[in-house]
Amino acid sequence: MRRLHVVVHGRVQGVGFRYYAQGEALKWALTGWVKNKDDGTVELEVQGTDERLQMFLDKIEQGSPFARVTNVETEYIPPLPNEKTFRIIY
Repeated sequence: MRRLHVVVHGRVQGVGFRYYAQGEALKWALTGWVKNKDDGTVELEVQGTDERLQMFLDKIEQGSPFARVTNVETEYIPPLPNEKTFRIIY
């Protein structure tokens, strides 16, 4: 089990990107959270197996239908063993 901290740059706010990320995370049975940041980026933490994390990241890099992702920063962080779901933070 691994956990990634991710910051997504581009046109990713106001286009349903958080809901898209949540849907993809749930599809791959990943846990974590996603939120908008004041600087216009979207920040998320996601946890799961390496294979599922890569499938999720591939989708995040493509972006939702109305988003335009220009850059994705990732870094591994310590996993949280008791997390049960993937949520949107408002």
